[in-house]
Amino acid sequence: MPKEIELKFAATQAQLEKLQAHYGGFATTKMETTYYDTPDRQLTQGKITLRRRQENGKSICTVKTPGAGLARGEWEVPDTDITHALPELCKLGAPKMLMELPSLSPVCGASFTRLSRLLTLPDGTAELALDRGVLLGGGRELPFCEVELELRSGSEASLAALANSIAAKFSLTPEPRSKFARAREL
Repeated sequence: MPKEIELKFAATQAQLEKLQAHYGGFATTKMETTYYDTPDRQLTQGKITLRRRQENGKSICTVKTPGAGLARGEWEVPDTDITHALPELCKLGAPKMLMELPSLSPVCGASFTRLSRLLTLPDGTAELALDRGVLLGGGRELPFCEVELELRSGSEASLAALANSIAAKFSLTPEPRSKFARAREL
């Protein structure tokens, strides 16, 4: 199963600016995300995230599922229509129950700019992402700033050590909730 291992931290604009100045060399991606669920919230109840995201104009559909420890299952396909993408996502290994959902509709979203770059770990690499934008839900907007560290290769222990070091140096607060969970609360 493809998996995602990441750690998130709430941040302020000033903290993002300090991180950007310290590390330099960031690529910029504009992201527009729409999260989907069934009318009776089957995906939310199953802790499954289904989204369509525009990344600098490129549309990517993604499913994320719960996993062990820091890991989550993650499957992605390029597609402009979430229902059209489901069969392809399931072929890649996403839960087959997605094909049996009665209907899907947008429930919330996020609009943000991501600055990202790779960092070297003792045994691999991690992506450092600095996100700033708004969460969207229930006709409301909530501004946010967030730091993500995602393991690209290497061990979870190396990622955790890097995350602890960055969090201490830049006074970051752990953010255990996903963008989807926070937008859904709106």
